Amino acid sequence: MDKNYNVSVGNSGEYFVAAELERRGFTAAVPMSNTKEFAILAINRETNRQVALQVKTSRGRYKSWILGKKNETLVDDNIYYVLIALNELDTPDYYIIESRYIAESLSKGYQMWLNEEGKNHKDTSMRKFTFDVLGVDNVRGLKSEDFKSRWDKLK
Repeated sequence: MDKNYNVSVGNSGEYFVAAELERRGFTAAVPMSNTKEFAILAINRETNRQVALQVKTSRGRYKSWILGKKNETLVDDNIYYVLIALNELDTPDYYIIESRYIAESLSKGYQMWLNEEGKNHKDTSMRKFTFDVLGVDNVRGLKSEDFKSRWDKLK
């Protein structure tokens, strides 16, 4: 896949999330340059609470997102992940997840992958978060429906 296409998919996810935040009473700032800790900084206009959002985008219907090793340690009460599935050209799905859940799931899942019996996986900085076909993250047992469109977590 063309790297520019992947960048466009990521950018579109960030703008979908920013628009949804604005629609829901937040002021959303998308930095002009990449930042390590967040893709969007959002401020609730009613409570003034600030949250930093990591946004990861999947273009299809399969609920799988690529993250990095840094995401295993990027944990704070004010850092959330918005995992967005663009669903091709249908309405996107948004999953709002606390950073501690993502970090634990990535760390445990990566160790399970490295230790997979009969496989000789090489160490890599890439990590994968997925809700399997049953809608459950099999590392932590997180159910996709518990996080789908849970914008209220950010308030």
